[in-house]
Amino acid sequence: MIEIKGIRKSFGNLEVLKGIDLHIDKGEIVSIVGPSGAGKTTLLQIMGTLDKADSGTVMVDGVDVSRLSKTKLSDFRNQHVGFVFQFHQLLPEFTALENVMIPAFIRGSKRSEAKARAEELLAFMGLSERADHKPAELSGGEKQRVAVARALVNNPAVIFADEPSGSLDSQNKAELHQLFFDLRDKYGQTFVIVTHDEGLSQITDRCIHMKDGQIEE
Repeated sequence: MIEIKGIRKSFGNLEVLKGIDLHIDKGEIVSIVGPSGAGKTTLLQIMGTLDKADSGTVMVDGVDVSRLSKTKLSDFRNQHVGFVFQFHQLLPEFTALENVMIPAFIRGSKRSEAKARAEELLAFMGLSERADHKPAELSGGEKQRVAVARALVNNPAVIFADEPSGSLDSQNKAELHQLFFDLRDKYGQTFVIVTHDEGLSQITDRCIHMKDGQIEE
């Protein structure tokens, strides 16, 4: 599913990633942990095609994304990759349903198909009755579940999540974490999650520890 080799990344004179090699299988739920400044988010952004490495290769779903042009990379990201961030980043002027449908519209899906897929996902999230509500009318946990549905609407190969439960209370954290496993069971979804949450890192299939830009064995 994901194969990265020799990934290096610097910002100015600061080398943030120092030759990362990593393999992630389809259907795996993997957490990445480590202290602030370890390079976790930078690695996630490179795997998710939001940033480019200075050197090394990144294979996602059989495609060498490090060789794609800017336009093809954008298309690949929309069709094969989903993102969930710490703060949901929903568009406030749109309903939950419309927020979920937006990536499908960008992909070029028909409105009827996008709506059906969004409704299916919101139902799975237990949010059917909240579909017509705007973000300001939703709780923190509900907003984050809408964000997960949005990430899934195009049937991506992998979901990358950066501190997805970082802004939630204990109950909503537990529900969101369980949701990842439920989605894996139903859709075979792959998740790569940067987290400081020990509870989440302990239940994922594999926990990758990073320190000073390297993976600790």
